[in-house]
Amino acid sequence: MEDDKTGIELRQIAPVPAMDTPKTSSKIKSCIKTNLLTILTVCGVILGGLLGFLLRQFSDEKWTEREIMYINFFGDLFLRMLKSLILPLIVSSLISAIARLDITLSGKIAARAIGYYITTTFCAVIIGIILVVSIKPGEMGDKSSQEGQTGASNVRNVTTVDTLLDLIRNLFPPNLIQACTEQTRTVLVPPTDPKQDINSWKIEHEYTDGTNILGLVVFSTVMGITLAKLGEKGEPLAKCFEALSEAMLIITKWVIYLSPLGVLFLVASKVLEIENPEELIGRLGMYFLTVIVGLLIQGIVIIPLTYVIIVRKNPFTYLINLGQALATAFGTSSSSATLPLTLQCVVEKNGVDSRIARFALPIGATINMDGTALYEAVAAIFIAQIRSIDLSIGHLVAISITATAASIGAAGIPQAGLVTMVMVLDTVGLPAEDVTLILAIDWLLDRFRTVLNVMGDAFGAGIVYHLSKGELISTSNHI
Repeated sequence: MEDDKTGIELRQIAPVPAMDTPKTSSKIKSCIKTNLLTILTVCGVILGGLLGFLLRQFSDEKWTEREIMYINFFGDLFLRMLKSLILPLIVSSLISAIARLDITLSGKIAARAIGYYITTTFCAVIIGIILVVSIKPGEMGDKSSQEGQTGASNVRNVTTVDTLLDLIRNLFPPNLIQACTEQTRTVLVPPTDPKQDINSWKIEHEYTDGTNILGLVVFSTVMGITLAKLGEKGEPLAKCFEALSEAMLIITKWVIYLSPLGVLFLVASKVLEIENPEELIGRLGMYFLTVIVGLLIQGIVIIPLTYVIIVRKNPFTYLINLGQALATAFGTSSSSATLPLTLQCVVEKNGVDSRIARFALPIGATINMDGTALYEAVAAIFIAQIRSIDLSIGHLVAISITATAASIGAAGIPQAGLVTMVMVLDTVGLPAEDVTLILAIDWLLDRFRTVLNVMGDAFGAGIVYHLSKGELISTSNHI
């Protein structure tokens, strides 16, 4: 009888878990609803790739530039919308964030952010060098076909010193309005005598298209410090920039609703632009895998491990909350264009103080290029291996320093790394036109390294917030 009673009690208890099913279902629905846009954006990346390959298969002839333009039209509109937000968002975010912080605290936060960004970038370079020296992708495959790729190119003549000086010049733009659309660079005019040393060529300067982000960041930082020092007198202007920053975030929310479709067409059009798919799997396959492995080590091991050691929290929860920004980074191939979404994910989903996020992220989008630095180091050594050039320890040290410095100067726009790549090649003594050896695969690697760049920016904001949390609280209490 006792056994029967026990059986009755068990039968009565058994249905209880079923009562929790509605709650579980509600949690799942809530999770999907919260991350719906992220899921759709990731699906957009996948479907874009599939659509591109399907369109290639159903067409016997090569897609014309006009046809690809039609496919990319909506993606281009989406990218234009995002880019239009970059300038007002960076300027207003930096000024309003610094103006609301104590001047001493601003200096500490800046030191922490810059210290973190430069350290992780240098780690990425070291990882890339170790991998490419160990795997030696340049010594695999048909070198003759690779060398045959090098030909005439539009790569400009430049020295490492000129590139570094241009970086410093752009920190101090003579015209802020011009800095919104152009940046300066050095041009070396070839003499009539081709044997003349490049250092004795005529030096000229020109302005090229592209927002001078570095110069605007420096000006915004100085303006923010000035408003903080003015106190009540600077309050009206500080509120103006704060309102502009809030307005830009609202506009950003409207634009990101288009991200799934925008990313889909951007990826599909890029797949259609591939001239020789076999080339990606063939001679550049090991180079591609070397870079990808390096990016994975940096993104899945180094950055999360740094976050765990400093913050003592689960980094993958933080990473999952960045899904929307990372998917958009892959689709747009631009860390600057992704900045509005990164800011939203970091503040709203990961709970980072908006003052820290608005301060650290624009700086990160400008100087933190982990993926670009790793790629430039790997690419330079890969090309040297193709040319059968033995590199000494001194060369490797020079590459690590130059790749770190060059990545800081790389604008957060698609394929900007190719521009600074010339600077790294010059360190090894390789001609600038050798950059054409990796052009076939660069468009795809650019997307993966942009994802790592954005991820590094976001984790940096989280780490700086944790280190500055106590000071922020004391500052708030003082106010």
